[in-house]
Amino acid sequence: MSNKKSGEKTLLWSVIMSSPGPLVVGLGLLSGRSSTQIADFVRRSSELLAIVMSCVTYKITMKSDSVSKEKRHNLERKSNIFVGLMMCVGGLFMIGLTLMSETEDKGNVIPGLVIALLGVVANGLFWRKYTCLNQSEPNAILHVQSRLYRAKTLVDSCVTIALLSVVIAPASQVSYWLDFVGSLIVAVYLVWCGIRTMIENKKEGESL
Repeated sequence: MSNKKSGEKTLLWSVIMSSPGPLVVGLGLLSGRSSTQIADFVRRSSELLAIVMSCVTYKITMKSDSVSKEKRHNLERKSNIFVGLMMCVGGLFMIGLTLMSETEDKGNVIPGLVIALLGVVANGLFWRKYTCLNQSEPNAILHVQSRLYRAKTLVDSCVTIALLSVVIAPASQVSYWLDFVGSLIVAVYLVWCGIRTMIENKKEGESL
């Protein structure tokens, strides 16, 4: 399979695999009130929009016969800026939710925990796949997707630890602080990755 077809297939699977996340975590919020779980819902929704945008842009830009090199670079740059913006939006929204959270019973966080555990495995595999594809044939979209999935893998690991502490000791101060700090780590890391992505692509646009 060519690198182009493999990239399209990987992006499509990214959309398919990411789609259930916001729905399942959102349904879990009906019975759970963990700040990490709320933050995770916002984060997954923003990331899904970013992945869909990247998938559409990649498919358009790979039609080499109908898209000029200049237009392709412009579309890739705008798509990557959008990905960075979505990461920042998710992160900033999460910071606000985390700071407003209260030390109350967190409810049922099992749905969010299950999704986070699956996310560590799935996102880790996508991170590796995008990295290999980009190393084989460098592409701006695949490069940013590799960065996004690296962030998703690390964030899901953090979310898993935080929610697991809530399950094990729901009323303890340790679980509260792990939940609180977990949300902040998720938020700060996403904002940092988003800003970095936007700055890089903005500079690239100015240099063209």
